Amino acid sequence: MSTTHHSHEEAVETVRKLIKGIDMAMLTTISEEGLVSRPMKTQEVEFDGDLWFLTKKDTSKFGEILYDPRVNVVYADKSYVSIRGTAEIVTDVSKKKEFWSAGYEAFLKTSYDDPNVILIKVHAEAAEYWKSGNLAEKAVYMFKRMTGQDTDKLNLNQTVELE
Repeated sequence: MSTTHHSHEEAVETVRKLIKGIDMAMLTTISEEGLVSRPMKTQEVEFDGDLWFLTKKDTSKFGEILYDPRVNVVYADKSYVSIRGTAEIVTDVSKKKEFWSAGYEAFLKTSYDDPNVILIKVHAEAAEYWKSGNLAEKAVYMFKRMTGQDTDKLNLNQTVELE
């Protein structure tokens, strides 16, 4: 794994480009039993260092974030991006309205002003991403990783600090 020192703006722009257009992410929270992951729809907003998700209070993820706000969010499509951050529960009605759609109304069977509806705001602290282009290059990388060989020179993945 190689770490690159980018400016904050460059790091945010890199992550923005990598996750743009990927609707679903895997949100991992920490429960008393351990790690829990589930698919979540990312709100359509330009990534500025924060990710937004809409859900309800009566879900396990609500309690898990209250228990431990450390989370990880993974995007996989043309690229693979793993974002580590801290989650915050947001109940602001105007912010919920901003992200609300008819699709949520049908899926959650309620309206944005329902006190049970909440937003999860994830403040990204670091992101690790992997190139997804050349299959042969990835196969060499995985083989070297599995056999304990040095993969630093292959430069297939990088970590950027977002704080």
